[in-house]
Amino acid sequence: MKSTSRGTLAAVVAGVAAAVGVTATPATAAVPVPVPLGGAEQSLHMELPEVTGELAVPRPGAPEGPRFSRSRLLPERALPQLPVSSGLPGADARAPLPHVLGDDFDHAAVDAPASELRALAPGLALNPPLTSPDPENYGVPRARLPQAGVVTPAVQTVPTADLGVGPGL
Repeated sequence: MKSTSRGTLAAVVAGVAAAVGVTATPATAAVPVPVPLGGAEQSLHMELPEVTGELAVPRPGAPEGPRFSRSRLLPERALPQLPVSSGLPGADARAPLPHVLGDDFDHAAVDAPASELRALAPGLALNPPLTSPDPENYGVPRARLPQAGVVTPAVQTVPTADLGVGPGL
């Protein structure tokens, strides 16, 4: 297949994927967990809420490599931060509400889907009490105060939830 044919085919596939709405970002990996309440409904002779949960699966990422600079003897981050992406647990609950004017049941629903969560573990930055070799001092390192610091962890997420009331269960 010629390179022009491959390029045309790639453009057509990309156009079809964009038209269909395919995105390249990975979705939150969540495992649905239903809460079985069927036995309690039959033994109590009443309609109970339907509850389903979503547990997110954490995915560790690759840590960012060390950053070297001329002013430091050790790399900028001695212990790198480990990125972890996961999701907040989700829940879907639908509870029956007795209708005030009739025999029909209405429902109240809460839907809180699993949302993406990105986190960075804390890191450690160290600088020893010696500088790098100094050519003005005949290659002998100079003394200075040691430095130590903790790189703060970071958490980023945008949780969402919907609350609704409607007919039927």
